[in-house]
Amino acid sequence: MNRILAIAENTFRETVRDKILYNLILFALVMIGSSLALGQLTLGNEDKVILDLGLGAISVFGLLIAIFIGIGLVYKELEKRTVYALLAKPVRRHELILGKYLGLLSTLGVNLAVMTAGLALALAYTGRAPAGAYGRLLPAVGLIFLSLALATALALLFSTFSTPALAALFTFFLWVIGHFNADLRRFGELSGSPAVEALGRALYYVIPNFGNFNLIDGRAVLQTAGYARPVEWWAVGGAGAYAVVYIALLLALSILIFARRDFK
Repeated sequence: MNRILAIAENTFRETVRDKILYNLILFALVMIGSSLALGQLTLGNEDKVILDLGLGAISVFGLLIAIFIGIGLVYKELEKRTVYALLAKPVRRHELILGKYLGLLSTLGVNLAVMTAGLALALAYTGRAPAGAYGRLLPAVGLIFLSLALATALALLFSTFSTPALAALFTFFLWVIGHFNADLRRFGELSGSPAVEALGRALYYVIPNFGNFNLIDGRAVLQTAGYARPVEWWAVGGAGAYAVVYIALLLALSILIFARRDFK
């Protein structure tokens, strides 16, 4: 466990020095700031526009961080041949994978905290958001973090057996398709073909369902008129359990593939 935490700490320090990271955070904060100008163009919906654009920016730029940094976690070790020095020490291969994952997850957590603070400041600038909105913003960002943790596990899995370009492509493709997971199953059911229906059902269960994390939007945070529905914590908990199980499976598969690789 100590070796895993040591690798995680080293990975965190390595990733926070990455220039790509700061560029992405800067772009995200600019996007959140620009939502103020866009919000002023909408009468009576300024807060909702700021929240929707802000949460969208956090999700998209968080995904880019997970992909562009996550795909290089293992590949850089192989390219620089530092993996040989690491594995020559009393470090097992599964400890390297888990440590790398936890390190990047820590980096994502810090970045999301910075971007969330920027969104909260933009919301406070309007002075119109209800007091409870800031508390409801936390589970919304928490769900985004869970989806990014899942995307990071995907990126790490693909990086164990493919090039960075392919790993990025695969991760982004599954992230997009995963938001329409339920539609794939529904399309199979409506097709009238047993083969297409079976394929749609199989894809529904195999491809990670990122739609599970789209539970809280701007209306839910603000509790706007006509949408005074409280945050359903059981649904948030269910999404968290789904993410934990799926991430555990992806990490187990990553460890299995990495353990079978020949570095000679």
